[in-house]
Amino acid sequence: MKIATTYENGNVFQHFGRTEYFKVYEVEDGAVVSSEVIGSDGIGHGALAGLLANHDIQVLICGGLGGGALNALTNAGIEVCAGASGNADEAVAAYLRGELVDTGANCDHHHHGEGEECCGHGEGEDHECCGGHGHEEGEDHECCGGNGGGCCGGRRLTVEGKNAGKNVKVHYRGTFDDGSQFDSSYDRGEPLAFVCGAGMMIKGFDKAVADMEVGQIVDVHLMPEEAYGPSDPEAIITIEIAQLPGSENLEEGQRVYLRNMMGQPFPVTVTAKDDVHITLDANHEMAGKELNFRIELLEVTD
Repeated sequence: MKIATTYENGNVFQHFGRTEYFKVYEVEDGAVVSSEVIGSDGIGHGALAGLLANHDIQVLICGGLGGGALNALTNAGIEVCAGASGNADEAVAAYLRGELVDTGANCDHHHHGEGEECCGHGEGEDHECCGGHGHEEGEDHECCGGNGGGCCGGRRLTVEGKNAGKNVKVHYRGTFDDGSQFDSSYDRGEPLAFVCGAGMMIKGFDKAVADMEVGQIVDVHLMPEEAYGPSDPEAIITIEIAQLPGSENLEEGQRVYLRNMMGQPFPVTVTAKDDVHITLDANHEMAGKELNFRIELLEVTD
Protein backbone atom coordinates (compact mmCIF):
# COMPACT_ATOMS: atom_id res chain seq x y z
CA MET A 1 0.00 0.00 0.00
CA LYS A 2 1.23 3.49 -0.84
CA ILE A 3 0.14 6.70 0.88
CA ALA A 4 1.08 10.17 -0.35
CA THR A 5 0.90 13.53 1.42
CA THR A 6 1.14 16.98 -0.08
CA TYR A 7 4.47 18.08 1.32
CA GLU A 8 6.47 21.16 2.27
CA ASN A 9 8.99 21.75 5.05
CA GLY A 10 8.17 18.44 6.72
CA ASN A 11 4.48 19.32 6.97
CA VAL A 12 1.29 18.61 5.05
CA PHE A 13 1.10 21.35 2.40
CA GLN A 14 -2.26 23.07 2.55
CA HIS A 15 -3.09 23.62 -1.15
CA PHE A 16 -3.30 20.42 -3.21
CA GLY A 17 -3.20 22.12 -6.62
CA ARG A 18 -0.12 24.15 -5.73
CA THR A 19 1.99 21.52 -4.02
CA GLU A 20 5.52 21.16 -5.39
CA TYR A 21 6.23 17.90 -3.58
CA PHE A 22 4.56 14.74 -2.37
CA LYS A 23 5.98 12.48 0.29
CA VAL A 24 5.22 8.86 -0.57
CA TYR A 25 5.06 6.19 2.12
CA GLU A 26 5.27 2.43 1.51
CA VAL A 27 3.12 0.66 4.09
CA GLU A 28 3.16 -3.03 5.00
CA ASP A 29 1.06 -4.64 7.74
CA GLY A 30 -0.10 -1.24 8.94
CA ALA A 31 3.40 0.20 9.38
CA VAL A 32 5.56 2.52 7.27
CA VAL A 33 8.57 0.63 5.90
CA SER A 34 10.03 3.31 3.59
CA SER A 35 9.39 6.79 2.26
CA GLU A 36 10.59 9.14 -0.45
CA VAL A 37 9.87 12.68 -1.62
CA ILE A 38 8.86 13.19 -5.26
CA GLY A 39 8.29 16.38 -7.23
CA SER A 40 4.99 17.39 -8.75
CA ASP A 41 6.77 18.95 -11.75
CA GLY A 42 4.67 22.06 -11.22
CA ILE A 43 1.58 20.62 -12.91
CA GLY A 44 -1.94 21.70 -11.91
CA HIS A 45 -4.46 19.75 -9.90
CA GLY A 46 -6.12 18.26 -12.98
CA ALA A 47 -2.97 16.29 -13.83
CA LEU A 48 -1.82 15.57 -10.29
CA ALA A 49 -4.33 12.74 -9.96
CA GLY A 50 -2.71 11.03 -12.94
CA LEU A 51 0.75 11.58 -11.46
CA LEU A 52 -0.27 9.92 -8.20
CA ALA A 53 -2.02 7.08 -10.01
CA ASN A 54 1.18 6.45 -12.03
CA HIS A 55 3.02 6.06 -8.73
CA ASP A 56 0.41 3.51 -7.54
CA ILE A 57 -0.83 5.74 -4.73
CA GLN A 58 -3.91 4.37 -2.97
CA VAL A 59 -4.41 7.13 -0.39
CA LEU A 60 -3.76 10.89 -0.50
CA ILE A 61 -3.55 12.95 2.69
CA CYS A 62 -3.74 16.70 2.09
CA GLY A 63 -4.89 20.01 3.49
CA GLY A 64 -7.33 21.88 1.25
CA LEU A 65 -8.67 20.85 -2.15
CA GLY A 66 -11.68 21.69 -4.29
CA GLY A 67 -14.48 19.55 -5.63
CA GLY A 68 -12.89 19.18 -9.07
CA ALA A 69 -9.65 17.83 -7.65
CA LEU A 70 -11.57 15.51 -5.34
CA ASN A 71 -13.55 14.09 -8.27
CA ALA A 72 -10.38 13.60 -10.33
CA LEU A 73 -8.67 11.73 -7.50
CA THR A 74 -11.74 9.61 -6.78
CA ASN A 75 -12.04 8.71 -10.47
CA ALA A 76 -8.39 7.64 -10.40
CA GLY A 77 -9.22 5.22 -7.58
CA ILE A 78 -7.40 7.23 -4.92
CA GLU A 79 -8.89 7.58 -1.44
CA VAL A 80 -8.65 11.17 -0.18
CA CYS A 81 -8.28 12.29 3.42
CA ALA A 82 -8.47 16.10 3.33
CA GLY A 83 -8.20 18.65 6.12
CA ALA A 84 -4.90 17.39 7.57
CA SER A 85 -2.23 19.75 8.84
CA GLY A 86 1.01 19.67 10.79
CA ASN A 87 3.80 17.11 10.53
CA ALA A 88 3.35 14.81 7.52
CA ASP A 89 4.78 11.73 9.25
CA GLU A 90 2.39 12.21 12.17
CA ALA A 91 -0.57 12.65 9.82
CA VAL A 92 0.22 9.31 8.16
CA ALA A 93 0.63 7.64 11.54
CA ALA A 94 -2.75 9.03 12.61
CA TYR A 95 -4.36 7.73 9.40
CA LEU A 96 -2.95 4.26 10.01
CA ARG A 97 -4.38 4.33 13.55
CA GLY A 98 -7.79 5.33 12.16
CA GLU A 99 -7.69 8.74 13.85
CA LEU A 100 -7.40 11.10 10.88
CA VAL A 101 -10.73 12.70 9.94
CA ASP A 102 -11.57 13.51 6.31
CA THR A 103 -13.27 16.90 5.87
CA GLY A 104 -14.00 16.36 2.17
CA ALA A 105 -13.69 19.17 -0.40
CA ASN A 106 -12.80 22.15 1.76
CA CYS A 107 -11.04 24.75 -0.36
CA ASP A 108 -13.09 27.85 0.46
CA HIS A 109 -10.13 30.18 1.20
CA HIS A 110 -11.52 31.28 4.58
CA HIS A 111 -9.19 31.97 7.47
CA HIS A 112 -9.09 29.50 10.32
CA GLY A 113 -11.05 30.31 13.43
CA GLU A 114 -9.61 30.07 16.87
CA GLY A 115 -10.13 27.30 19.38
CA GLU A 116 -9.66 23.59 19.45
CA GLU A 117 -11.95 20.69 18.85
CA CYS A 118 -11.26 17.05 19.29
CA CYS A 119 -10.79 14.63 16.41
CA GLY A 120 -14.13 13.26 15.28
CA HIS A 121 -16.30 16.23 16.27
CA GLY A 122 -17.58 19.12 14.22
CA GLU A 123 -18.08 22.73 15.13
CA GLY A 124 -20.34 23.34 18.09
CA GLU A 125 -19.97 19.87 19.54
CA ASP A 126 -18.42 19.06 22.88
CA HIS A 127 -14.65 18.91 23.06
CA GLU A 128 -13.16 15.51 23.54
CA CYS A 129 -9.58 14.38 23.26
CA CYS A 130 -8.55 11.61 20.88
CA GLY A 131 -5.52 9.72 22.10
CA GLY A 132 -2.59 8.30 20.21
CA HIS A 133 1.07 9.09 19.94
CA GLY A 134 2.87 10.91 17.20
CA HIS A 135 5.85 9.51 15.33
CA GLU A 136 8.36 7.65 17.36
CA GLU A 137 12.13 7.89 17.27
CA GLY A 138 13.62 6.52 14.09
CA GLU A 139 11.06 8.01 11.74
CA ASP A 140 12.03 10.76 9.33
CA HIS A 141 12.12 14.31 10.60
CA GLU A 142 12.21 16.65 7.66
CA CYS A 143 11.71 20.38 7.68
CA CYS A 144 13.30 23.51 6.31
CA GLY A 145 13.88 27.08 7.26
CA GLY A 146 15.29 30.32 5.97
CA ASN A 147 15.23 32.03 2.61
CA GLY A 148 17.74 31.94 -0.15
CA GLY A 149 18.36 32.87 -3.72
CA GLY A 150 18.39 30.79 -6.84
CA CYS A 151 15.83 28.42 -8.27
CA CYS A 152 15.68 24.76 -9.20
CA GLY A 153 13.06 24.01 -11.81
CA GLY A 154 11.17 27.11 -10.74
CA ARG A 155 11.64 26.33 -7.02
CA ARG A 156 13.57 28.72 -4.80
CA LEU A 157 16.72 27.25 -3.27
CA THR A 158 17.43 27.85 0.39
CA VAL A 159 21.21 27.28 0.24
CA GLU A 160 24.15 27.81 -2.11
CA GLY A 161 26.75 25.22 -3.07
CA LYS A 162 27.77 22.83 -5.83
CA ASN A 163 25.13 20.30 -4.80
CA ALA A 164 22.29 22.81 -4.46
CA GLY A 165 19.38 21.90 -6.73
CA LYS A 166 20.69 18.36 -7.30
CA ASN A 167 19.26 15.02 -6.25
CA VAL A 168 21.30 13.58 -3.40
CA LYS A 169 21.30 10.45 -1.27
CA VAL A 170 22.76 10.43 2.22
CA HIS A 171 23.04 8.27 5.28
CA TYR A 172 22.86 10.10 8.59
CA ARG A 173 22.71 9.66 12.32
CA GLY A 174 21.10 12.29 14.56
CA THR A 175 21.95 12.72 18.24
CA PHE A 176 21.30 15.16 21.08
CA ASP A 177 24.15 16.77 23.01
CA ASP A 178 23.96 14.05 25.66
CA GLY A 179 24.79 11.47 22.99
CA SER A 180 21.34 9.88 22.82
CA GLN A 181 20.19 9.06 19.30
CA PHE A 182 16.87 10.34 17.92
CA ASP A 183 17.10 9.18 14.31
CA SER A 184 19.29 7.10 11.99
CA SER A 185 18.98 6.09 8.36
CA TYR A 186 21.71 3.52 9.01
CA ASP A 187 19.43 1.71 11.46
CA ARG A 188 16.58 1.72 8.93
CA GLY A 189 18.89 0.40 6.23
CA GLU A 190 17.59 2.99 3.79
CA PRO A 191 19.41 6.18 2.69
CA LEU A 192 17.54 9.47 2.57
CA ALA A 193 16.94 10.95 -0.91
CA PHE A 194 16.10 14.62 -1.43
CA VAL A 195 16.81 17.67 -3.59
CA CYS A 196 19.51 19.66 -1.83
CA GLY A 197 18.43 23.19 -1.00
CA ALA A 198 14.84 22.74 -2.23
CA GLY A 199 13.28 23.06 1.22
CA MET A 200 12.85 19.38 1.98
CA MET A 201 15.27 19.38 4.92
CA ILE A 202 16.08 21.62 7.86
CA LYS A 203 18.33 24.47 6.78
CA GLY A 204 21.48 23.37 8.62
CA PHE A 205 21.28 19.86 7.16
CA ASP A 206 20.91 21.29 3.64
CA LYS A 207 23.87 23.66 4.17
CA ALA A 208 26.10 20.80 5.30
CA VAL A 209 25.32 18.68 2.24
CA ALA A 210 25.55 21.54 -0.28
CA ASP A 211 29.36 21.42 -0.60
CA MET A 212 30.11 17.80 0.32
CA GLU A 213 31.94 15.32 -1.91
CA VAL A 214 30.53 11.87 -2.62
CA GLY A 215 31.94 9.51 0.00
CA GLN A 216 32.67 12.31 2.45
CA ILE A 217 31.44 12.10 6.06
CA VAL A 218 30.90 15.27 8.09
CA ASP A 219 29.78 16.00 11.64
CA VAL A 220 27.65 19.11 12.18
CA HIS A 221 26.19 20.78 15.26
CA LEU A 222 23.01 22.75 14.62
CA MET A 223 21.52 25.44 16.81
CA PRO A 224 17.70 25.61 16.90
CA GLU A 225 17.66 28.44 14.34
CA GLU A 226 19.16 26.07 11.75
CA ALA A 227 17.08 23.08 12.84
CA TYR A 228 13.43 23.17 13.91
CA GLY A 229 13.46 26.72 15.23
CA PRO A 230 13.05 28.06 18.76
CA SER A 231 10.16 27.01 20.92
CA ASP A 232 7.25 29.46 20.66
CA PRO A 233 5.74 30.17 24.10
CA GLU A 234 2.46 31.22 22.46
CA ALA A 235 2.05 27.65 21.18
CA ILE A 236 1.86 26.35 24.76
CA ILE A 237 -1.54 26.51 26.45
CA THR A 238 -2.86 25.50 29.85
CA ILE A 239 -6.57 24.73 30.18
CA GLU A 240 -8.87 23.12 32.69
CA ILE A 241 -9.23 19.37 32.25
CA ALA A 242 -13.00 19.81 32.46
CA GLN A 243 -12.88 21.80 29.21
CA LEU A 244 -11.44 18.83 27.32
CA PRO A 245 -13.28 15.63 28.26
CA GLY A 246 -11.04 12.61 27.91
CA SER A 247 -7.92 14.56 28.80
CA GLU A 248 -8.13 13.20 32.34
CA ASN A 249 -6.80 9.93 30.89
CA LEU A 250 -3.76 11.51 29.26
CA GLU A 251 -0.24 11.34 30.65
CA GLU A 252 2.73 13.69 30.46
CA GLY A 253 4.75 13.14 27.30
CA GLN A 254 1.81 11.75 25.34
CA ARG A 255 1.32 13.04 21.78
CA VAL A 256 -2.33 13.57 20.80
CA TYR A 257 -4.38 15.38 18.17
CA LEU A 258 -6.77 18.30 18.60
CA ARG A 259 -8.89 19.90 15.91
CA ASN A 260 -9.21 23.59 15.14
CA MET A 261 -12.45 25.31 14.18
CA MET A 262 -11.96 24.31 10.52
CA GLY A 263 -11.89 20.66 11.54
CA GLN A 264 -8.17 20.25 10.80
CA PRO A 265 -6.25 18.01 13.22
CA PHE A 266 -2.96 19.22 14.67
CA PRO A 267 -0.58 17.48 17.08
CA VAL A 268 0.16 18.60 20.64
CA THR A 269 2.26 17.14 23.45
CA VAL A 270 1.10 16.91 27.05
CA THR A 271 3.85 18.69 29.01
CA ALA A 272 2.23 19.03 32.45
CA LYS A 273 -0.87 17.89 34.28
CA ASP A 274 -2.38 18.10 37.74
CA ASP A 275 -5.83 17.39 39.15
CA VAL A 276 -7.33 20.51 37.57
CA HIS A 277 -5.20 21.70 34.64
CA ILE A 278 -3.40 20.23 31.65
CA THR A 279 -0.69 21.93 29.58
CA LEU A 280 -0.46 21.23 25.84
CA ASP A 281 2.47 22.19 23.60
CA ALA A 282 1.83 22.60 19.86
CA ASN A 283 5.49 23.27 19.03
CA HIS A 284 7.35 20.74 16.93
CA GLU A 285 8.77 18.19 19.34
CA MET A 286 12.31 19.13 18.23
CA ALA A 287 11.79 22.89 18.54
CA GLY A 288 14.35 24.65 20.71
CA LYS A 289 16.76 21.73 20.62
CA GLU A 290 20.40 21.69 19.51
CA LEU A 291 21.00 18.75 17.19
CA ASN A 292 24.04 16.84 15.98
CA PHE A 293 24.26 14.99 12.68
CA ARG A 294 26.83 12.69 11.16
CA ILE A 295 26.14 12.81 7.40
CA GLU A 296 27.60 10.57 4.69
CA LEU A 297 27.02 11.66 1.08
CA LEU A 298 26.39 8.60 -1.08
CA GLU A 299 25.23 9.95 -4.44
CA VAL A 300 24.69 13.18 -6.39
CA THR A 301 22.76 13.36 -9.67
CA ASP A 302 21.38 16.26 -11.70
